[in-house]
Amino acid sequence: MKKKLTHFIQTRTGFLTLLVFCFWLKYLFAAYLDFNLGLADPYQHIIMWLSPIGTAVILISLGFYFPKPIISYIAMLVMDFANTALLFANIIYYRQFSDFLTIKTMSNAGKVSQGLGKSTVALLHPSDIFIWIDLIIIIALLIMHKIKIDQKSYGISTPFAVTSVGALILTFNIFLAETSRPRLLRNTFDRSYVVKYLGIDTFTAYDVFKSAQNVQVTKNANASDLNKILTFTKKQHAAPNPSYFGVEKKRNVIIIHLESFQQFLINLKINGKPVTPFLNSLYQNKHTLSFANFYHQVGLGRTSDAENMLETGTYGISDGSLFTSLGSENTFQAAPQILRNDGYISAVFHGNVGSFWNRNDVYKNMGYNYFFDKNYYSPEAKDASGYGLKDKLLFAESIKYLEQMQQPFYAKFITVTNHIPFELDKKDQDPNFKTANTRDQTINNYFETAHYLDESIREFFNYLKSSGLYKNSMIIIYGDHYGLSNSENETLAPIIGESSDTWNTYNNVQMQRVPFMIHANNLKGKISHEVAGEIDVLPTLMHLLGISNKDYVQFGSDMLSPHRQNWIVFRNGTIVSQKYIIVGAKGIKGTVYNHINGKQIINFTPQEKREITELAKKAKESLHYSDLLNSHNLLRLYTPAGFVPTDPTQFNYALNYQKMIALRDGLANKSTSLYSKHHGTTTKLYHTDAPELKNRQQEITQIPENIKDNKNKEDKNNSKENTQN
Repeated sequence: MKKKLTHFIQTRTGFLTLLVFCFWLKYLFAAYLDFNLGLADPYQHIIMWLSPIGTAVILISLGFYFPKPIISYIAMLVMDFANTALLFANIIYYRQFSDFLTIKTMSNAGKVSQGLGKSTVALLHPSDIFIWIDLIIIIALLIMHKIKIDQKSYGISTPFAVTSVGALILTFNIFLAETSRPRLLRNTFDRSYVVKYLGIDTFTAYDVFKSAQNVQVTKNANASDLNKILTFTKKQHAAPNPSYFGVEKKRNVIIIHLESFQQFLINLKINGKPVTPFLNSLYQNKHTLSFANFYHQVGLGRTSDAENMLETGTYGISDGSLFTSLGSENTFQAAPQILRNDGYISAVFHGNVGSFWNRNDVYKNMGYNYFFDKNYYSPEAKDASGYGLKDKLLFAESIKYLEQMQQPFYAKFITVTNHIPFELDKKDQDPNFKTANTRDQTINNYFETAHYLDESIREFFNYLKSSGLYKNSMIIIYGDHYGLSNSENETLAPIIGESSDTWNTYNNVQMQRVPFMIHANNLKGKISHEVAGEIDVLPTLMHLLGISNKDYVQFGSDMLSPHRQNWIVFRNGTIVSQKYIIVGAKGIKGTVYNHINGKQIINFTPQEKREITELAKKAKESLHYSDLLNSHNLLRLYTPAGFVPTDPTQFNYALNYQKMIALRDGLANKSTSLYSKHHGTTTKLYHTDAPELKNRQQEITQIPENIKDNKNKEDKNNSKENTQN
């Protein structure tokens, strides 16, 4: 057997097989040791084991086509070396940024070298020799003639057959990936998913294709398209309400993103107990502007679509997530950039990996100064639920960073616990709250996690008040999208006072309402019943802060303006106005309901025909122009007066904490951070009943070791650089 194997390796086919086998071993080594791919079941492990083989065979077989033996062997080694170098570069990059290299990152290597290149040596591990040792040994064996160069002529048929085998393996890999994760490449929301299922090589090829596609689309853009969009948005612009314009000027803005939280939860009781007692009290508070008919408008991008609408005033795209499809390349005029010109510092707090929904790239393009992702929080697996750190822990462990932010600031907290399948550990459940007992466990769980989310916000509000942040902050709370799907609504109906027997499309549309509240201690509260949606948030926010939005390309309108548009459109074309609900994008040819009484309109009056046709036209144009703007990256051609674009390469989210401290120290007694005003930390003012932190209070105060290491690495490298200079 050993003799046969040795003889096989002496052939050109055997040499190629050896290279592929060695690459496969080191790929698995990296996948398990360095990458966090979230392999959840044996099937995913099998797919991951298969993922590097097909592309490795294809790449290395290119050397097989050279007829001259010595050139063929060198070419195969070069391809294997290049493939190994790509793998190794991703390993180093992942250790620093918990993400995979994109073509944009590679092409901007000089720009990111400040964040990565300086600390490359510090990121090396002794185990990295395993990535290169096979090539070293194989080359040595060739030099020593232990592996002999096969002098046989193979023509074209054998190389082609080998490449075909690689293509077949790759196709089978893609097939298995699709069975486990349907529409993987179309609805990509995290680069790690593509790598997990298809490997580094396929991900890189896919990224090249997407980047080239985006570049080509961008090249086709022209000024006339932009002028049409500007004409449309200026026509839709609603002048601000003088009673509200600038009333929150220079106040901190805190946005709390309620994951999968629907409007029907507000004031709902289960077994006599309110599901969300704190949010109920806030909804009806005398200092809260609440909106009873506020709708999410997300598409396939789900949470990322909601963020995009809130931050930019433009819609998500129709066939995926704008964040993942266009976010790495596109120019944005987002809230963090707009407010930066008014002196604001911005940050996002989110206990999931930074690559999820491509946030690492998008937030930089949006101008966020800081992004605190999973790396900044507890590394304990038990502290996380499905999509990241549990909500109580997120708020508690964010305080040590929030208190360092210079004021005024714009801060967004993205919660995750109330995410399907809505699972909550027994120890995190409130013993005084008993959930529903329907036949659908997803529904029962939904109330448990919503109640937990409510408790986490109550704890955060208590801190805001005790620390003094509350008195100078405007807090925006919103639900990003539905939590329970249409298939679960009929089971849910009796709980929310509806009938399963009469449940119809009108009810499904109404279930797309999510909470939206603006709370500040100087606001006169009210509950508005006018129709509004996520696309309307940015214009409203800007006007409250005393910033005009008339020169910006935004497709919504100020919710507090008496001149605002009284309709919204879903990503699928469904329209909701004060008078009508028009399902789909067909106008009077579709299904139309009276919004007030829920009855379907069959015979239209001439006035109804005119109104519905006009609504359908405006809605269609709104989606079309937003798609045109984003798909062609037209904002790169337009800068509103007074707007100063930010350079995304200036942000390094691995050094958030260090930069905050350096800024605070540099400002000295002019620092406006909460930490400076209290002459020390405020973390002891945060009180939580989270059982995970019962005996780990230090985690609220202490900075994780990996974050401290980033500081040490930076200091060490800066010291070396200064010595060299």
